[in-house]
Amino acid sequence: MRLHRLSITAFGPFADTQEVDFDTLCAAGIFLLHGATGAGKTSVLDAVCYALYDAVPGARQLKGGAAKDASLRSDHAPAGTYTEVQLELTLGGRRLEITRRPAQTRPKKRGTGVTTEKAQSLLREYDTPSTGWRALSRSHQEIGEEIGQLLGMSREQFCQVVLLPQGDFARFLRADAEARGKLLGRLFDTRRFAAVEDRLAELRRGAEQQVRAGDERLLGVAQRIAQASGAGGEQPLPTQHPGDPGLAPAVLEWAAVARSTAYERADIAESALAGAESRQAAARRLLDSTRELARLQQRFADGQRRAEALEARRPQYEAARDRLERARKADRVAPALALREDAERAHRTAAAALDRARARLPAELTDTGADHLSALERKMIEELGRVDAARGAERRSAEISRERAELDRQARADEELLADAAGWLADWDATRRGHQERIETGQEAATRAEQLAGQLEPARGQLGAARARDALETRAAASRSLLNSARQRANDAKETWLDLRERRLRGIAAELAAGLVAGEPCAVCGSADHPAPARPGAGQVDQAAEDAAFAASRGAEEAVAAAEREHASVREEFAAARSTAGGSTVAELAALTERLGREHAEAHRLAAGTHAAREALARAEREREDRLTAQQSAEKRVAARTSRREALDSEQTVLESDLVRARGDAGSVAAHAELLADRARLLAEAADAVRDVDTTAQRLKDGDDRLADAAFRAGFDTPRDAAAAMLSEVEQRGLTHRMDDWQAGAATVADRLAESDARDAAERPPAGLDAALMSYETAEAALRAASSALDEARGRSAQLAGLSGQAEEEVRRLGPLRTEYEKVARLAALTAGTSTDNDRKMRLESYVLAARLEQVAAAATARLLRMSSGRYTLVHSDARGGGGKRSGLGLHVVDSWTGSARDTATLSGGETFFVSLALALGLADVVTDEAGGARLDTLFIDEGFGSLDDQTLDEVLDVLDSLRERDRSVGIVSHVADLRRRIPTQLEVTKSRRGSTVSLRTGGTDG
Repeated sequence: MRLHRLSITAFGPFADTQEVDFDTLCAAGIFLLHGATGAGKTSVLDAVCYALYDAVPGARQLKGGAAKDASLRSDHAPAGTYTEVQLELTLGGRRLEITRRPAQTRPKKRGTGVTTEKAQSLLREYDTPSTGWRALSRSHQEIGEEIGQLLGMSREQFCQVVLLPQGDFARFLRADAEARGKLLGRLFDTRRFAAVEDRLAELRRGAEQQVRAGDERLLGVAQRIAQASGAGGEQPLPTQHPGDPGLAPAVLEWAAVARSTAYERADIAESALAGAESRQAAARRLLDSTRELARLQQRFADGQRRAEALEARRPQYEAARDRLERARKADRVAPALALREDAERAHRTAAAALDRARARLPAELTDTGADHLSALERKMIEELGRVDAARGAERRSAEISRERAELDRQARADEELLADAAGWLADWDATRRGHQERIETGQEAATRAEQLAGQLEPARGQLGAARARDALETRAAASRSLLNSARQRANDAKETWLDLRERRLRGIAAELAAGLVAGEPCAVCGSADHPAPARPGAGQVDQAAEDAAFAASRGAEEAVAAAEREHASVREEFAAARSTAGGSTVAELAALTERLGREHAEAHRLAAGTHAAREALARAEREREDRLTAQQSAEKRVAARTSRREALDSEQTVLESDLVRARGDAGSVAAHAELLADRARLLAEAADAVRDVDTTAQRLKDGDDRLADAAFRAGFDTPRDAAAAMLSEVEQRGLTHRMDDWQAGAATVADRLAESDARDAAERPPAGLDAALMSYETAEAALRAASSALDEARGRSAQLAGLSGQAEEEVRRLGPLRTEYEKVARLAALTAGTSTDNDRKMRLESYVLAARLEQVAAAATARLLRMSSGRYTLVHSDARGGGGKRSGLGLHVVDSWTGSARDTATLSGGETFFVSLALALGLADVVTDEAGGARLDTLFIDEGFGSLDDQTLDEVLDVLDSLRERDRSVGIVSHVADLRRRIPTQLEVTKSRRGSTVSLRTGGTDG
């Protein structure tokens, strides 16, 4: 892979379109990418990664599409500029161009607001100069698959081997085996080996679960055997747990013993049942004979008691017989008695009605006959007919009165309406002028509010600028003071370094003499004799002191540069704020802003009432029209109402003269008619009552005569005696039933006392029923217990036989499962590094990664030897880690000066850098070869050079420069100022308030 050109627009810190000519940069072999902190050096690398993989490196990648795309857009870019990255490169011998646009918002073409543009991707290929570029795809997925196949590595691998992050490799050197395993696993994609471990572990767990489940089922059968046999206390269950190899034989042996014990108990229970059956049969026969004797004795005794009771009830029987005979004679008198009672009731009712009617009649009519009362009733009815004719006139008079009342009510309502309308219309001119004045005031206030709004916003901006101006003036003075202090410290540090350097050069002879060894040639003159080596003088300065002073001087210079940038930024902001604020003070501008705000708020409040005033005026005008219309209608109704009232008065005068005669002494015609109707009704009722009394008196006399004759013929002295002897049908049936019951009881008792077996049983001693029953119940309980014991014993034997068969079946099923489990468990333990057969305790994935790490260490050593002048060698170690940690991923550095090997975590800062750089370069080679992808002609190294001394830096740069032998180019991302002098080809990133820009420098010229 070789990069040619990168175009960045509105991406990260870059607001405008920036072009990076990688052809010019890579032609030098080594180029430097530098700039101030936050300028966007890393964003250039992010753009390369985004163009290839549609995503930035993992450490800066956000989750979520919208959040990710929003993080890519530059905050400095104008709203109409699209975020876009375009990369031109050669990949797999093909010249390609990739264009990426993330999803982003843009202003709508019509109306206000924004709309979201979808993410876009474009892949083109350069064919020939004649045909030019040819579009290949616009699909994100197709482009990703095409680039992935040509590169042969994932985004994580690309970021690790092309964009070499030195901080990651420094942590890799100091990390433990677990952390190294995670990084190597991502780069070499050893997930399939981890998947093998997981699959074997899963199979082991599944097989173990099946074996444990089978053992649990077997123990469950054993528990059921223990419950069925009831022998848990005599012989306890096996002590093995699920998963133990000896569980199955122990359960089978235990089940066989329980089954044999149950068979013996069944035989014993069968013998006990035979004895209990014979004893129960004898007790049953004795109980039956005793019960029969007791029954006969009780039967004879009951017969005697019932005979005595019947004899005591004989007088009652004879009295009931006599009473029943008299009642049957009296039944012949019953019809005449009923007729006489009906006539008596009718006569009493008629007499009571006559008394009530006479009580309501006038005193002079109390003893009047029925014919005279009927004649008076007819006269009343004739008078009532004459009165009914006047009822229509009375109803019409009432209607006229109600209509006049309604006319009076309407007249009062119209008078109130006319008075209210006249009062309201009298104030109309003043009301209309008030509304018009409110409208004019609101319109003037709206104009005033617009003028004040145009003055208020600039005043607020000027006030904010004045406040910022005063604050920035203080900051500018402080930054000036800090800058002067930093410059003074830088001058002092530089003088100290130059003084120490000069003093060291003066004593360099003594420093060289300190390294002379007798018999070995001098590094300066080559002589093996050293007759008078120089001695260190007072205040001798060594290289460490000079390096420390130089580092302090460089740090002070960087502090001066930072202070200068800070001071320039503050001064620029101060000048902008002062220009905006003008010459006014903050207090003056605050007072002006407050006054304009109050006036604007008041004008806005008045202007807001304009619409309400217009609405109020329109409502008032509509109300005036409504009131005028209502006034005219009321005046017309008043005129019509006067004519109607006069007509009603005339009609009512004519009607009243006729009604005075029809009312009589009553208050109204209806009351007079009701009085006449009541009198006619009373007279009719009184006449009917007199006739009913005469009729019922004759019926009562006839009834007395017939009753006396019927009583004499039935044999009674008087009708009263016949009535006393009468009984109802229910009473007669009751007497008949009592007599029949006494006769039937007497016959039954006589039959029972005549039985010979009952009489003979009564002569014998009383039967001992309780003793016989107790003896039988004891024998019966013993029989039931023996039968239950036998059934239980037989059931246990049958259940134990079935459960033993189940246990044997479970054992047969467990055989293959346990064999499979043992085989899978051995494989899982071996791949997981827990088996005794695995001496190194290395997992399968660790074993594969260890082989890859060994290749990486060998590739890294080839460059590390040159960087360290042949001193250091990087070797892989598969020694076991302590505390149960993963083994096989150790890294050691062998120091050829001492011949000892030490862990990479003990390296110093500078040593860590060039060792990690060598490791990164070696890893890039191994990953590229492993992936079988495209050749990587461009690499980037991010930071770490500031920890090297001059000599080591030269050696590292020589190694990087040697990469050109393989037609590779290396881009170094660094802040180190010394690299700017050593590397002439540079890509500088400069930041400003309007966004960052890039510029190309080759050999001291700007490009």
